[in-house]
Amino acid sequence: MHFISEKLDDYVVDHSEDEPELLQQLNRETYQKILQPRMLSGHYQGRVLSMISKLTNPKNILEIGTYTGYSALCLAEGMQNSGELHTIDINEELIDFQRKYFDKSDYGNQIIQHLGNALEIIPELDRTFDLIFIDADKENYSNYFNVVIDKLNKGGIILSDNVLWSGKVIEELKPDDFSTTALLEYNRILKKDSRIETVVLPIRDGLTISRKV
Repeated sequence: MHFISEKLDDYVVDHSEDEPELLQQLNRETYQKILQPRMLSGHYQGRVLSMISKLTNPKNILEIGTYTGYSALCLAEGMQNSGELHTIDINEELIDFQRKYFDKSDYGNQIIQHLGNALEIIPELDRTFDLIFIDADKENYSNYFNVVIDKLNKGGIILSDNVLWSGKVIEELKPDDFSTTALLEYNRILKKDSRIETVVLPIRDGLTISRKV
């Protein structure tokens, strides 16, 4: 969803950093071969993720929701040479697709894939993180926050995608709309939690930046 006019949105994209060639290839193949390609972060948001990662220069990154690996590669662009990016997804069918592009990149040996339930995997990870990206099933966003907040280093960043949910967060709530209900609760949690400071950006479908104080 565009929160500004399509013409102005095009101008913003045209005057932002170009999409790297490898990510162009990943973008094209995702749309050609993978279901629900709109889940891809895409050119503009990918450059935003890259910029945030470069500004924070994280050592360790955690991503919840790998999909085809586009956002992981964007986040890896700012990672320290000695760092690791741990990315979790529940879809076994995408593992080989992700790895193909990870290994084509400069960060293949730093990206560690985890298959399964993130709520079970995260407590078993024996490290803390400087940057965390949440982009998975919306019903569990609050649960993901609760399990990652103690693994986030002081000054670390949590990025949360799709927090405006195509504008549904300000529309009349339907009783069976569990995703919007979950996102409304999640947005309230981020606003009220004294351990973090939060800014919501109207980028694409909404991107929240939360910093641990």
